[in-house]
Amino acid sequence: MSTRSTLLFVVEAAVLAASIAVAALTSTSAQWDPPALVAVILGLALTSDLFAVRHHGQRISGSFLALVLAMALLGPAPAAAIGVTSVLLDQLRSRTPGPLLLANLATFASFPLVGGLIIDAADISEMSAAFPLLVIGVFLLTNLMNFLMIGGHHAFATRVSLAGEFRKIFIPVLPSEVLSAALCALVAAFYVRTGVAAIALMLLVLLVFQYLLRELLLSRERAERLAALQLGVLVSMIETLALRDRMTARHSAAVARYARALAEALGWSEDEQELVHTAALLHDIGKFAFPDSILLADARLTDEQWEAVKRHPEDGANIVRRIDGYGPVAEIVHAHHERWDGRGYPRALAGEEIPVGARLLAVADTYDVITARDSYRKPISPTDAVAELRRVSGHQLDPTVVEVFISLLTAGELRFAHGDDADFEAELAFGRRVHAHALPRTG
Repeated sequence: MSTRSTLLFVVEAAVLAASIAVAALTSTSAQWDPPALVAVILGLALTSDLFAVRHHGQRISGSFLALVLAMALLGPAPAAAIGVTSVLLDQLRSRTPGPLLLANLATFASFPLVGGLIIDAADISEMSAAFPLLVIGVFLLTNLMNFLMIGGHHAFATRVSLAGEFRKIFIPVLPSEVLSAALCALVAAFYVRTGVAAIALMLLVLLVFQYLLRELLLSRERAERLAALQLGVLVSMIETLALRDRMTARHSAAVARYARALAEALGWSEDEQELVHTAALLHDIGKFAFPDSILLADARLTDEQWEAVKRHPEDGANIVRRIDGYGPVAEIVHAHHERWDGRGYPRALAGEEIPVGARLLAVADTYDVITARDSYRKPISPTDAVAELRRVSGHQLDPTVVEVFISLLTAGELRFAHGDDADFEAELAFGRRVHAHALPRTG
């Protein structure tokens, strides 16, 4: 076991042990009364796990509603006990690996305990009009705590961005969770006034929750599949372009490799690195519509042809923008021919007005154009290329990005073989990559 894994194991084991200890110390006989309510809420928690919904590898069930009811109507100790029991019984079916099982146990012992303690500390009468608002607040707070513990385990163990996981997994289900919080508060208030009749309402709430959540996630998955299909079409366009104009396609792959290395050296997140890599792959997609008289020209372009060339960043951005969620990629594509001094095209942006991703592309683009043997101009040596980059730094290119790029070149960490099919295919394969993170169970 690595040092990182050991640290994670120790922390989660400590959280689980502390939660059990606090639950035992705060447990009173009144919290377990009436026993029938404890049994019914436990049954609801276990039953809801049979109808779990999967989203990006994460199992999302309705057990969370049952646990919040346990926090509100029973107390911290029963809520934590029901949470741990639901994880252990679910383990008989899911066979979760040891480290993930520990993460689930620590999470499902701690957030019900914290929620129950908050409700106890608030000391608000169950008959008060403020009680449902308290339940909603605790629902949302512990739901966030649940995600941060499960998502944090995954992010720490696999070294991915927790913020990225938050955007991809938590945000899409937030509308349904808010609705569930309101329904849960309604059930709690209804139970206080009517007793067992509220259980029927709880069953209805669980069914509504699972249905709404399933429909929401199916809708998002359809949108993601469509986006993947559209991106696949664009990558196929690059491959088709390679058959028509090998130089432009290989150039795009080289720029993608250089830009991603730059983003990594600048400390960008994985998501940001992939963003700039995708933009680099697609930055010349606007050239797809060029006639051969421009694309394969071996003589000086006419003024009319040059004006058509200057439109390719905007044309490419318009193509990319049609993919749902690719607005940031389109912005980089649109601006990759802007200059630091404001003399670029198509919008004459200057300095930090230019999207930072486009500034990375501009440096990578310039270097590949002046060094590649299959470029439309006579290539120069890497040493001369470094001198050229420094000459245009602060005029054409962002000086900070130039220096970082030169440091990578000096360290010998960047290389793209234009004549090697493997290098070209590797960058396209990276562009097609779909992340399928498998996260532990959540409520």
